[in-house]
Amino acid sequence: MGEFDIILIVKMILIVQGFTESIPVSFSGHVMIASEILELGEQGFTFAILTNIASLFAILYVYRKDIARLAGNSILYLKTRNSRYKSDFRFVSFIVIGTIPAGVLGFLLSDYLAERVSMTTMAMMLFITGIALWLIRNLKGHKGEGDTTTKDAYLVGLGQAVALLPGISRSGATIISAVAVGMKQETALRFSFMLYIPVILGGVIHGFSDFLNEPNKVDLAIPYAAAFIATLLMTYFAMKWFMGNMKNGKLVYFTYYCFIVGALLLNFF
Repeated sequence: MGEFDIILIVKMILIVQGFTESIPVSFSGHVMIASEILELGEQGFTFAILTNIASLFAILYVYRKDIARLAGNSILYLKTRNSRYKSDFRFVSFIVIGTIPAGVLGFLLSDYLAERVSMTTMAMMLFITGIALWLIRNLKGHKGEGDTTTKDAYLVGLGQAVALLPGISRSGATIISAVAVGMKQETALRFSFMLYIPVILGGVIHGFSDFLNEPNKVDLAIPYAAAFIATLLMTYFAMKWFMGNMKNGKLVYFTYYCFIVGALLLNFF
Protein backbone atom coordinates (compact mmCIF):
# COMPACT_ATOMS: atom_id res chain seq x y z
CA MET A 1 0.00 0.00 0.00
CA GLY A 2 1.62 3.22 -1.17
CA GLU A 3 1.71 6.62 0.47
CA PHE A 4 -0.92 7.98 -1.91
CA ASP A 5 -3.26 5.09 -1.01
CA ILE A 6 -2.73 5.77 2.69
CA ILE A 7 -3.63 9.45 2.26
CA LEU A 8 -6.81 8.57 0.37
CA ILE A 9 -7.84 6.03 2.99
CA VAL A 10 -7.24 8.47 5.83
CA LYS A 11 -9.22 11.21 4.08
CA MET A 12 -12.08 8.83 3.37
CA ILE A 13 -12.28 7.56 6.95
CA LEU A 14 -12.02 11.04 8.47
CA ILE A 15 -14.76 12.56 6.33
CA VAL A 16 -17.10 9.60 6.08
CA GLN A 17 -16.93 8.06 9.54
CA GLY A 18 -16.54 11.26 11.51
CA PHE A 19 -19.49 12.96 9.85
CA THR A 20 -21.91 10.13 9.11
CA GLU A 21 -21.46 7.91 12.17
CA SER A 22 -23.86 9.90 14.33
CA ILE A 23 -26.38 11.21 11.80
CA PRO A 24 -29.21 9.23 10.14
CA VAL A 25 -27.72 8.77 6.66
CA SER A 26 -25.97 5.36 7.04
CA PHE A 27 -22.28 5.34 7.93
CA SER A 28 -21.68 1.83 6.52
CA GLY A 29 -23.33 2.79 3.26
CA HIS A 30 -21.20 5.91 2.88
CA VAL A 31 -18.02 3.98 3.62
CA MET A 32 -18.87 1.60 0.77
CA ILE A 33 -19.71 4.51 -1.54
CA ALA A 34 -16.46 6.31 -0.70
CA SER A 35 -14.51 3.08 -1.17
CA GLU A 36 -16.12 2.60 -4.58
CA ILE A 37 -15.36 6.16 -5.68
CA LEU A 38 -11.75 6.03 -4.47
CA GLU A 39 -11.29 2.46 -5.78
CA LEU A 40 -9.90 1.35 -2.43
CA GLY A 41 -11.52 -2.06 -2.27
CA GLU A 42 -10.94 -3.53 1.19
CA GLN A 43 -7.62 -1.79 1.82
CA GLY A 44 -6.90 -0.09 5.08
CA PHE A 45 -10.11 -0.95 6.90
CA THR A 46 -8.22 -1.73 10.08
CA PHE A 47 -8.45 2.07 10.33
CA ALA A 48 -12.14 1.60 11.03
CA ILE A 49 -11.44 -0.13 14.35
CA LEU A 50 -9.39 2.79 15.62
CA THR A 51 -11.83 5.38 14.35
CA ASN A 52 -14.77 3.46 15.81
CA ILE A 53 -13.09 3.87 19.19
CA ALA A 54 -12.74 7.59 18.48
CA SER A 55 -16.46 7.84 17.68
CA LEU A 56 -17.22 5.95 20.89
CA PHE A 57 -15.16 8.41 22.92
CA ALA A 58 -17.06 11.32 21.37
CA ILE A 59 -20.41 9.76 22.31
CA LEU A 60 -19.20 9.02 25.83
CA TYR A 61 -18.15 12.64 26.20
CA VAL A 62 -21.44 14.09 24.95
CA TYR A 63 -23.46 11.88 27.31
CA ARG A 64 -20.91 11.70 30.13
CA LYS A 65 -23.28 13.15 32.75
CA ASP A 66 -26.13 10.84 31.77
CA ILE A 67 -23.83 7.81 31.74
CA ALA A 68 -22.42 8.67 35.16
CA ARG A 69 -25.94 9.15 36.56
CA LEU A 70 -27.31 5.95 35.04
CA ALA A 71 -24.33 3.86 36.13
CA GLY A 72 -24.21 5.32 39.64
CA ASN A 73 -27.93 5.06 40.30
CA SER A 74 -28.11 1.55 38.86
CA ILE A 75 -25.40 0.41 41.28
CA LEU A 76 -27.23 2.14 44.15
CA TYR A 77 -30.47 0.42 43.19
CA LEU A 78 -28.82 -3.00 43.17
CA LYS A 79 -27.35 -2.29 46.60
CA THR A 80 -30.35 -0.66 48.28
CA ARG A 81 -33.41 -1.55 46.16
CA ASN A 82 -34.46 2.05 46.77
CA SER A 83 -37.28 2.98 44.34
CA ARG A 84 -35.65 6.38 43.91
CA TYR A 85 -33.02 4.77 41.65
CA LYS A 86 -35.28 2.24 39.92
CA SER A 87 -36.02 4.37 36.85
CA ASP A 88 -32.35 4.70 35.94
CA PHE A 89 -31.75 0.99 36.57
CA ARG A 90 -34.66 0.10 34.27
CA PHE A 91 -33.30 2.38 31.55
CA VAL A 92 -29.92 0.61 31.69
CA SER A 93 -31.68 -2.76 31.50
CA PHE A 94 -33.56 -1.52 28.44
CA ILE A 95 -30.25 -0.65 26.78
CA VAL A 96 -29.15 -4.26 27.36
CA ILE A 97 -32.45 -5.57 25.95
CA GLY A 98 -32.21 -3.26 22.94
CA THR A 99 -28.70 -4.49 22.18
CA ILE A 100 -29.64 -8.18 21.99
CA PRO A 101 -31.29 -8.30 18.51
CA ALA A 102 -28.37 -6.62 16.73
CA GLY A 103 -25.86 -8.62 18.74
CA VAL A 104 -27.46 -11.97 17.89
CA LEU A 105 -28.06 -11.19 14.22
CA GLY A 106 -24.63 -9.64 13.84
CA PHE A 107 -23.04 -12.82 15.21
CA LEU A 108 -25.13 -15.16 13.08
CA LEU A 109 -24.92 -13.18 9.85
CA SER A 110 -21.45 -11.63 10.15
CA ASP A 111 -20.06 -13.48 7.12
CA TYR A 112 -23.06 -12.59 4.95
CA LEU A 113 -23.11 -8.97 6.09
CA ALA A 114 -19.38 -8.65 5.35
CA GLU A 115 -20.05 -9.24 1.66
CA ARG A 116 -20.25 -6.16 -0.51
CA VAL A 117 -23.73 -5.31 -1.70
CA SER A 118 -24.57 -3.61 -4.97
CA MET A 119 -24.93 0.13 -5.29
CA THR A 120 -28.53 -0.43 -6.42
CA THR A 121 -29.29 -2.20 -3.15
CA MET A 122 -27.55 0.60 -1.30
CA ALA A 123 -29.72 3.16 -3.07
CA MET A 124 -32.88 1.25 -2.14
CA MET A 125 -31.84 1.13 1.51
CA LEU A 126 -31.22 4.88 1.50
CA PHE A 127 -34.67 5.46 0.01
CA ILE A 128 -36.19 3.34 2.77
CA THR A 129 -34.28 5.32 5.40
CA GLY A 130 -35.47 8.58 3.84
CA ILE A 131 -39.10 7.46 3.73
CA ALA A 132 -39.00 6.35 7.37
CA LEU A 133 -37.49 9.69 8.42
CA TRP A 134 -40.24 11.48 6.49
CA LEU A 135 -42.96 9.49 8.25
CA ILE A 136 -41.76 10.37 11.78
CA ARG A 137 -40.57 13.92 11.02
CA ASN A 138 -43.37 15.61 13.01
CA LEU A 139 -43.78 13.09 15.82
CA LYS A 140 -42.82 14.47 19.23
CA GLY A 141 -43.64 11.56 21.54
CA HIS A 142 -44.55 11.65 25.22
CA LYS A 143 -42.45 8.94 26.87
CA GLY A 144 -39.47 9.89 28.98
CA GLU A 145 -36.90 7.49 30.42
CA GLY A 146 -39.26 6.48 33.22
CA ASP A 147 -42.10 5.68 30.81
CA THR A 148 -40.13 3.39 28.51
CA THR A 149 -41.20 -0.28 28.51
CA THR A 150 -39.49 -3.57 27.77
CA LYS A 151 -41.50 -3.82 24.55
CA ASP A 152 -40.30 -0.35 23.48
CA ALA A 153 -36.68 -1.32 24.11
CA TYR A 154 -37.04 -4.55 22.14
CA LEU A 155 -38.69 -2.79 19.17
CA VAL A 156 -35.94 -0.17 19.05
CA GLY A 157 -33.42 -3.01 19.27
CA LEU A 158 -35.04 -4.62 16.24
CA GLY A 159 -34.61 -1.30 14.43
CA GLN A 160 -30.91 -1.39 15.26
CA ALA A 161 -30.72 -4.97 13.96
CA VAL A 162 -32.27 -3.87 10.64
CA ALA A 163 -29.50 -1.27 10.41
CA LEU A 164 -26.96 -4.08 10.01
CA LEU A 165 -27.88 -3.83 6.32
CA PRO A 166 -25.57 -1.36 4.52
CA GLY A 167 -27.57 1.71 3.54
CA ILE A 168 -29.87 1.55 6.57
CA SER A 169 -28.72 4.14 9.10
CA ARG A 170 -28.14 2.80 12.62
CA SER A 171 -28.87 6.11 14.31
CA GLY A 172 -31.74 6.68 11.90
CA ALA A 173 -33.28 3.25 12.49
CA THR A 174 -33.08 3.49 16.26
CA ILE A 175 -34.34 7.07 16.44
CA ILE A 176 -37.16 6.29 14.00
CA SER A 177 -38.13 3.23 16.06
CA ALA A 178 -37.87 5.13 19.35
CA VAL A 179 -40.00 8.03 18.16
CA ALA A 180 -42.48 5.60 16.57
CA VAL A 181 -43.07 3.85 19.92
CA GLY A 182 -43.79 7.20 21.53
CA MET A 183 -40.49 8.37 23.03
CA LYS A 184 -39.77 12.06 23.30
CA GLN A 185 -37.14 13.22 20.86
CA GLU A 186 -34.61 13.87 23.61
CA THR A 187 -35.19 10.40 25.08
CA ALA A 188 -35.03 8.82 21.61
CA LEU A 189 -31.68 10.49 20.92
CA ARG A 190 -30.25 9.44 24.27
CA PHE A 191 -31.48 5.85 23.92
CA SER A 192 -30.19 5.63 20.34
CA PHE A 193 -26.67 6.71 21.21
CA MET A 194 -26.61 4.66 24.42
CA LEU A 195 -27.45 1.59 22.32
CA TYR A 196 -24.47 2.40 20.13
CA ILE A 197 -22.01 2.01 23.01
CA PRO A 198 -22.27 -1.79 23.55
CA VAL A 199 -22.58 -2.39 19.79
CA ILE A 200 -19.38 -0.54 18.98
CA LEU A 201 -17.58 -2.16 21.92
CA GLY A 202 -18.57 -5.56 20.57
CA GLY A 203 -17.37 -4.62 17.10
CA VAL A 204 -14.04 -3.33 18.40
CA ILE A 205 -13.45 -6.47 20.47
CA HIS A 206 -14.39 -8.70 17.53
CA GLY A 207 -12.05 -6.93 15.12
CA PHE A 208 -9.20 -6.04 17.47
CA SER A 209 -7.16 -9.09 16.51
CA ASP A 210 -7.17 -7.87 12.90
CA PHE A 211 -5.93 -4.51 14.08
CA LEU A 212 -3.12 -6.11 16.10
CA ASN A 213 -2.11 -8.23 13.11
CA GLU A 214 -1.95 -5.24 10.76
CA PRO A 215 1.62 -5.48 9.41
CA ASN A 216 1.97 -1.77 8.72
CA LYS A 217 0.55 -0.37 11.96
CA VAL A 218 3.91 0.98 13.17
CA ASP A 219 4.62 2.68 9.84
CA LEU A 220 1.08 4.08 9.85
CA ALA A 221 1.27 5.49 13.39
CA ILE A 222 0.92 9.10 12.23
CA PRO A 223 -2.04 8.46 9.89
CA TYR A 224 -3.66 6.39 12.65
CA ALA A 225 -3.22 9.19 15.19
CA ALA A 226 -4.57 11.75 12.71
CA ALA A 227 -7.56 9.52 11.95
CA PHE A 228 -8.33 9.05 15.63
CA ILE A 229 -8.18 12.73 16.58
CA ALA A 230 -10.03 14.00 13.54
CA THR A 231 -12.77 11.36 13.81
CA LEU A 232 -13.19 12.16 17.50
CA LEU A 233 -13.72 15.85 16.74
CA MET A 234 -15.90 15.34 13.67
CA THR A 235 -18.16 12.84 15.44
CA TYR A 236 -18.60 15.26 18.35
CA PHE A 237 -19.54 18.22 16.17
CA ALA A 238 -21.74 16.08 13.87
CA MET A 239 -23.63 14.81 16.93
CA LYS A 240 -24.22 18.30 18.27
CA TRP A 241 -25.31 19.50 14.83
CA PHE A 242 -27.71 16.60 14.40
CA MET A 243 -29.18 17.03 17.88
CA GLY A 244 -29.76 20.71 17.16
CA ASN A 245 -31.46 19.95 13.85
CA MET A 246 -33.74 17.38 15.45
CA LYS A 247 -34.64 19.72 18.30
CA ASN A 248 -35.52 22.45 15.79
CA GLY A 249 -37.75 20.15 13.74
CA LYS A 250 -35.37 19.85 10.78
CA LEU A 251 -35.19 16.06 10.62
CA VAL A 252 -36.75 16.26 7.16
CA TYR A 253 -33.46 17.61 5.77
CA PHE A 254 -31.93 14.15 6.25
CA THR A 255 -34.83 12.69 4.27
CA TYR A 256 -33.94 14.90 1.32
CA TYR A 257 -30.28 13.94 1.63
CA CYS A 258 -31.06 10.19 1.57
CA PHE A 259 -33.26 10.65 -1.50
CA ILE A 260 -30.62 12.69 -3.34
CA VAL A 261 -27.77 10.27 -2.60
CA GLY A 262 -29.96 7.29 -3.49
CA ALA A 263 -30.90 8.88 -6.82
CA LEU A 264 -27.25 9.64 -7.58
CA LEU A 265 -26.29 6.04 -6.90
CA LEU A 266 -28.94 4.74 -9.28
CA ASN A 267 -27.80 7.19 -11.94
CA PHE A 268 -24.02 6.76 -11.77
CA PHE A 269 -23.42 3.16 -10.60
